[in-house]
Amino acid sequence: MERRFVVVGAGVFGSWTAYILRRLGHEVLLLDQYGPANSRASSGGETRIIRAGYGPKQVYTNLAVRALPLWVSFFEKIGRPLLYRTGVLWLDGDDSPYVQGSDDALRSAGVDHELLSQEEIERRYPQMRLESHVAGLFEPQAGAILARQAVHALVDDFVNLGGVYHHAEIMQPAGNGHLAAVRTASGEQIHGDAFVFACGPWLGKVFPDLLGSKVIPSRQEVIFFGIPPGDKRFSTPQLPIWIDCSGPRKVYGLPDLDGRGFKVACDVHGEPFDPDNGERIVSQKGVSRAREYVTRRFPALADAPIVETRVCQYENTDNVDFLIDRHTDFENLWLVGGGSGHGFKHGPAIGEYAAARVTGSATPAIEERFSIASKQEFDPRILRSSL
Repeated sequence: MERRFVVVGAGVFGSWTAYILRRLGHEVLLLDQYGPANSRASSGGETRIIRAGYGPKQVYTNLAVRALPLWVSFFEKIGRPLLYRTGVLWLDGDDSPYVQGSDDALRSAGVDHELLSQEEIERRYPQMRLESHVAGLFEPQAGAILARQAVHALVDDFVNLGGVYHHAEIMQPAGNGHLAAVRTASGEQIHGDAFVFACGPWLGKVFPDLLGSKVIPSRQEVIFFGIPPGDKRFSTPQLPIWIDCSGPRKVYGLPDLDGRGFKVACDVHGEPFDPDNGERIVSQKGVSRAREYVTRRFPALADAPIVETRVCQYENTDNVDFLIDRHTDFENLWLVGGGSGHGFKHGPAIGEYAAARVTGSATPAIEERFSIASKQEFDPRILRSSL
């Protein structure tokens, strides 16, 4: 039976949820206050990593394994190559429980990968300088998605399939029980049979009493270094994406893709951040840390110019698990978010999961770790202390 669904938030979670609901034959209205994958959104950057290694967290490995072919199928459908299979190299200590956990989970899921010694890493990638006792795990089929372009393409195809997109700000729903309509900032009433709020870092703002202390946006800084002219060592396929947990901070980076530069970011929670009004200018401290790291790990780029910078945000839950659950006060309002910096890659699988919950489908099975009840309140000052 066809139903009318209203999805608030045109980032990767909301757009895939709307897309899949439309593919199931339902009437779907997708809304966003700033536009799909806008510059304030967590889905608005140029690139996002897609990988299946998650240590012992088999559920996220399985989600990534499900998501990758859905991304590939969508890109083939629209005829746009928005996935770079650069491979992803995880670096950690040679006795790392995370690498061992990823090895076990990837084997269980049938994902092609290999464990690499420090000697093998240095042989393959001589542009990297490693400390002693570093080992790696390499996923050759992993890579990077051109994130902003992918979400724009998804929304365009959603509309081509008969879905409707509107640009509007939605206010916090009032009351409880069955929600008949949501209200825009201009006063318009939008009716639906069920509602999905997938508004990323705005979840805590829209639902302050329920989520204001459970989904906390944090400021994240990204630095792009220019590679030397004619030097192919820092582009794909000579260098994969890398995630480095071998030092005091977790740092990740991407080789030069589409001429944007060599991307470097510190994967720790930054300071609490307002997605509406936060200034998106990187700090000198962030620039210095990125350059210090690049100088140590990629010495040929020690004096490379900075060609681009970005400030984005994670929307963190206390345990970095996603939030996909029914609102505690409304029988037909669902919350989807808590990407916590690693959600983009899972977009299609999350869309399937959310659509199954909203429509009452028996599959995929319910994950308790995605429930509101599993999320604890946490002090935003903890985010500051992680820097």
